[in-house]
Amino acid sequence: MTDPLTTGATIGILGGGQLGRMLSVAASRLGFKTCVFEPGGDCPGSHVSNYHFKADYDDEDALRAFAKAVDVVTYEFENIPTSALDILETIRPIRPGREALRVSQDRMTEKDFLSGLGLATAPYAAVDTADDLTGAIGRIGTPAILKTRRFGYDGKGQARIMTPADAEQAIADMAGAPAILEGFVDFSHEVSVIAARGTDGAVACFDPGENVHREGILRTTTVPARLTAAQRTDAVLLAARILNALDYVGVMGVELFVTPGGLIVNEIAPRVHNSGHWTQNGCAVDQFEQHIRAVAGWPLGDGTRHSDVIMENLIGDDIDRVPQIAREPHAALHLYGKADCKPGRKMGHVNRVKPREA
Repeated sequence: MTDPLTTGATIGILGGGQLGRMLSVAASRLGFKTCVFEPGGDCPGSHVSNYHFKADYDDEDALRAFAKAVDVVTYEFENIPTSALDILETIRPIRPGREALRVSQDRMTEKDFLSGLGLATAPYAAVDTADDLTGAIGRIGTPAILKTRRFGYDGKGQARIMTPADAEQAIADMAGAPAILEGFVDFSHEVSVIAARGTDGAVACFDPGENVHREGILRTTTVPARLTAAQRTDAVLLAARILNALDYVGVMGVELFVTPGGLIVNEIAPRVHNSGHWTQNGCAVDQFEQHIRAVAGWPLGDGTRHSDVIMENLIGDDIDRVPQIAREPHAALHLYGKADCKPGRKMGHVNRVKPREA
């Protein structure tokens, strides 16, 4: 247990995207300053943070200056170069810790970690060569999906294999990168748990949300999710087991498949998560404040859901619907301030809120 940060302290955020932006807003409500480290200019996080270090992750002098300017370091994305973390952690604490990053940065390492905890995952196998893929398909079968082990997000770095005949193209799509083959899971729907753990080891979880993806990108999250009372309990306990095993500090997203045989872990994300955006208008303390509380050494807040919410991502040209959405009753807009609208790019989200029914 470390001493909590006091009002006026500065929280350093690696990454200046929309998650960094919303973390900065939450930190400001608690009286903290924020400093984002982001190579790109005019990034969403820079619009609302107190300071912006515009430098590359291999700029050692900038990394040292950034660390000395803040009181604790956190991050909004997983794929931070290890060399940058080596420098930062000699100067300031990094929360969540590096073990969570090590596990989540590599899909094979993540699957091995989850399996080692006794949690169910999709069948999987490491694939480095075409022969590896042939053998993996022989064991796992098709349909299956081949994914790069590192640096994939929003459906990128993935190739579906519906029959063994698709294997040659799938391995070519990996462009020589180490990969993992995952068998398809027969699931009815996907849910996610946004869970938090403090420096004192306390764990708090938000209600599970039900997710709908299209083209590999999250489109909506609905709370409450379609789960039995037993499934809700299992989901929360499962998330807590992961947090405790990693000695985690901060907020984590845990994605789960709901199957007739129980819950299967799809993946974990050691950061605030897109599927937790509903908490901004469904809870007194949202996932962003919860994360700031955790990394600052404060007590975790009460994340009890007071409303039912449907969160919809505004992707690409969806931003053109903003004037219409702005007229809707009980619709809370969250726009990210991105200058360029591109297909598949998350431009904002809307939380549609109604009184809680269950």
